[in-house]
Amino acid sequence: MRFEILDQVEGIEVIAAGTSIRDLAYLEKTYGAGRWRKLKGRAHVRLPNGNIRWVELHWYEAHGIGRKDIKIKRYLE
Repeated sequence: MRFEILDQVEGIEVIAAGTSIRDLAYLEKTYGAGRWRKLKGRAHVRLPNGNIRWVELHWYEAHGIGRKDIKIKRYLE
């Protein structure tokens, strides 16, 4: 799903790091080696139909590589 993040992500928490990440092999093969972490947070996003929603996001992040594979996991409002 395509969406645009409208403001800063709030309440960022680490869900998993290093070998605790199921998709670690995929991340290293696709984006390169790094200290990968899976994180979650909340933000307002604009959906393809134009609606603006408050959602919970999950993504992967590594130092020097940045945020990758951002997904909407839950609509909060």
